[in-house]
Amino acid sequence: MADTHTLEDLKSVMDGGTADAAPVDVAALPEPKIDELGRSYATGKRKNSVARVWVKPGNGKITVNGRDQEVYFARPVLRLIIRQPFEVTERLDQFDIVATVKGGGLSGQAGAVRHGISKAMTYYEPALRPALKAAGFLTRDSRVVERKKYGKAKARKSFQFSKR
Repeated sequence: MADTHTLEDLKSVMDGGTADAAPVDVAALPEPKIDELGRSYATGKRKNSVARVWVKPGNGKITVNGRDQEVYFARPVLRLIIRQPFEVTERLDQFDIVATVKGGGLSGQAGAVRHGISKAMTYYEPALRPALKAAGFLTRDSRVVERKKYGKAKARKSFQFSKR
């Protein structure tokens, strides 16, 4: 056992400190991917929805399919999903977002926009990647609706059984 940790190390990690915390090596970070207009682009996906997202510095305005986010995502839960990457990285109201979304329903579209925002933010500012990765926002949620099988009412539900 070359690397042993004590209970004090565990307590310091739980209290917000880190045991063996290594600072982020700036030289090892990849170059930011920013176009000539000062934006970063990424594609986000969730269920059957695909979101094309552009991130640029601004005052926090989010536009989805040419409409404001309050109009497009009327439910507060969906707007909360979209704001999560900014809250995790403590970058609220620092980026303007322009997104176009196709396919699926509103819930899948909100998840796709969140995925796209997270990826685009890592392209714009690579130092944000560890925080977004730890929160799970860079992983594409691969869960999709299961297909219907023949002889079944739905994907798994059977028709009602009748003995006679």
